[in-house]
Amino acid sequence: MILTDDNFASIVAAVEEGRSIFANIQKFLRYLLSSNIGEVLVMFFGVVLARVIGLVPEPGQAIVVPLLATQILWINLLTDAGPALALGVEPADHGVMTRPPRDPRSSVITRRMWFDIVFVGVVMAVGTLGVMDWALPGGLLPGGNGSMEYAHTLAFTVLVFLQLFNVFNARFDDRSAAYRLFSNGWLWLAVAVSALLQVAVLYVPFLQSAFGTVPLGALDWLVCIGVGSSVLWAMELKKLALRLSGRTGQTVLGTASRPR
Repeated sequence: MILTDDNFASIVAAVEEGRSIFANIQKFLRYLLSSNIGEVLVMFFGVVLARVIGLVPEPGQAIVVPLLATQILWINLLTDAGPALALGVEPADHGVMTRPPRDPRSSVITRRMWFDIVFVGVVMAVGTLGVMDWALPGGLLPGGNGSMEYAHTLAFTVLVFLQLFNVFNARFDDRSAAYRLFSNGWLWLAVAVSALLQVAVLYVPFLQSAFGTVPLGALDWLVCIGVGSSVLWAMELKKLALRLSGRTGQTVLGTASRPR
């Protein structure tokens, strides 16, 4: 480290900036990996449990997938990209300098992060396949009588909202999503644009034909938002349990042990 202004306070500023950048990298990875694992689980169990949830292939079809290829591309290229990039410009956490030094040999993705990533992915898969089961006849949940296009649209939209709500989980590993909720305007802009793009896919005619969607009603939107927010509430309960147990990682720097 080279000081260019003969001021040792610059060391503190440099360490704070480095920790902030590293934390944003972890947020970026936490969000994208959990979203991708959710998509993988949806596709895998949607095929394995197809007949259980009502995904019955028509004559001449080998299998029916829960999401179409164009819908997956839409999620990965447009819906995910903006919020993920916005996480990279998150302002520094006020408590970033109270954390203990990080072992330089440790991985960028910790064991606890992997647990959270898989946990969120499972919640996404259960929510997405659950609404598809609810929409189709012959599944585990009674009352479904919708078409395959309707079920695809509902599952597609629910997964998009699950990922949009998940971006607020990714901001902190132990703090509530409500902490400094409006500190990153770019994040809110990215979420708003992604949500508007999803609405366009459902109501613009040429996009409907390209992505195999149909318009949703008011009740359908309530289902999408309600199920989509479940990933946020699930992680909030987990973080609350960690805070109550005292395992939050918010250790004061002066009392932390040095890395080996």
